[in-house]
Amino acid sequence: MNNGVAAQLDKINQGTVAIEASRAIAEAQGKLVIAKRSPRDEVAAYAKAIEACKRPKMAEKAFYAFPRNGQTVEGPTIRFAEELARCWGNIDYGIKELSQDDGKSEMQAYAWDLETNTQSVQNFTNPHQRERDHKMVALTSQRDIYENNANMATRRLRARILAILPSWFVEDCIAECKKTLAGQNDTPLVDRVKKMVVQFARFGVTQEQIEHRLKRKIDTMNADDFTEYIGIYNAIKQNESKVSDWFEAEKEASELTAALKEE
Repeated sequence: MNNGVAAQLDKINQGTVAIEASRAIAEAQGKLVIAKRSPRDEVAAYAKAIEACKRPKMAEKAFYAFPRNGQTVEGPTIRFAEELARCWGNIDYGIKELSQDDGKSEMQAYAWDLETNTQSVQNFTNPHQRERDHKMVALTSQRDIYENNANMATRRLRARILAILPSWFVEDCIAECKKTLAGQNDTPLVDRVKKMVVQFARFGVTQEQIEHRLKRKIDTMNADDFTEYIGIYNAIKQNESKVSDWFEAEKEASELTAALKEE
């Protein structure tokens, strides 16, 4: 390629970048204008969010849990954060792949309150790798790379959305979801526990295994226990952790259950 052609291509690329930048600016300005014309009603937004948290389907997807260094890490899920953003209104959020080369992607997760023009942004580098059998394996398929990027970015996005929302709003919604899970808003806790045992069985987890981890009978499970186990169920369902991360082999669990029944 001669210098003249290279220079011409460079001008075309610069022109394309300029057009895209202008389009992005215009789109952002348009969002701000619309938000100013339709400001949120905080009272109505709060009521809408609390009502959503009273629904069992919503509450069951509100928490995650995963093991780390022998401890259980738990918190609100991306689905919970997205629902709160929808109820609060005038929140723009998403993930972007800024660049991709040398076996990694430069990613961005952001949340933007269009009314206050407040943003929470996190840029990070995500290697094209996935852990398998305690080893990091390079990803070569574009589909695998896309899914890996989306998975890693979603975790950051959850934090960005929750950071942009008022803390009192988030805390009240978390409390309401826990009330729903405890059966105070609908079905009694004991019935929810029974349903949870059936759901765990789909992944090959028995009542004995649950009791082994709980270290007591299933009918003694309280609201906090139930919230934790719903988080564990969600983590297994979404392939964020494995059954073996949480539960002992069935034989050992059965021995503990037998001991509990003798007490």
